[in-house]
Amino acid sequence: MNIGILGSGLIVPDFLAAASKIKEYKFYGICATERSKDRMENFSKEYGIKHIYLNYDEMLDNEEIDVIYVAVPNSLHYSFAKKALLKNKNVILEKPFTSNYEEAKELAELAEERGLYLFEAITNQYYPNYLKIKELLPELGDVKIVQLNYSQYSRRYDEFKKGNVLPVFDPKKSGGALMDLNVYNIHFVLGLFGEPQSINYFANIERDIDTSGILVLNYPTFKCVAVGAKDCKAPTSVNIQGDKGYIHSDYPSSVLANFTYGSNLGEEKEFNLNLYEERLYYELVAFKDMILNKDFEKNLKQLKHSLNVMKILDEARRQVGIEIQSSK
Repeated sequence: MNIGILGSGLIVPDFLAAASKIKEYKFYGICATERSKDRMENFSKEYGIKHIYLNYDEMLDNEEIDVIYVAVPNSLHYSFAKKALLKNKNVILEKPFTSNYEEAKELAELAEERGLYLFEAITNQYYPNYLKIKELLPELGDVKIVQLNYSQYSRRYDEFKKGNVLPVFDPKKSGGALMDLNVYNIHFVLGLFGEPQSINYFANIERDIDTSGILVLNYPTFKCVAVGAKDCKAPTSVNIQGDKGYIHSDYPSSVLANFTYGSNLGEEKEFNLNLYEERLYYELVAFKDMILNKDFEKNLKQLKHSLNVMKILDEARRQVGIEIQSSK
């Protein structure tokens, strides 16, 4: 599997570190702007990337590349992923999938029409710890409360307060705490419980963007509260509480490095099944397996999940008056 990497930002070293552990991944090319050329050259030396591109179309024209990893700002996901699909490349697309549901739906339909694989790179869906939580859910009895907190103070918020608006806080670039952090919580919850009946989003809005917010997901028999914040900090946590037991982690839903299962009878057991430090490792293994095993149905199932997440992201932003951007 020859990989072409689009972008050179903060997530790219994590991708390279994880993918380098998987022998089927071959780093064939990387593309970014002229100002990132030195950074790309360093990546090329460290990981043996064959080609450096300053033009995305040139990378797409290389017939030896069969998978494009898209790691550019949120607002560019749709247009660059669509270009790759139209060139018959499989695509790994960083979270959040796109700027809105309609863009995501179009990409999913295009991939299906062309028999291509399209993945949203969302870590928690593939962790062994997460799969174990799915397995343990029946032991909790009837779930009553789910609570997740992913609060991480951003140094970019300091710049934001000074008037320097970087992409993560730019409403025109599909930024905000919901799209950056709370999206992990939404994936986590929907992967376990499916779509909620309804949602309510309560956000702190500054200059037309949510710097932090509380998302309530309403299920028939329980409530979920998901907190995502970039303007303040608190201990991260994941809690699932049932009438027979609970699951707790002190890690954010994006990492889930370990967790505790406890029962009402006093039993407690620690789980730490994520053996690889590289947090993108497990999703990249899953993507590789789907492609090589031609497991198109599993990919379609994951795409449906991503579309359900996008519906919630759209509705939550509408509720608090954040303008939903479109690249169409």
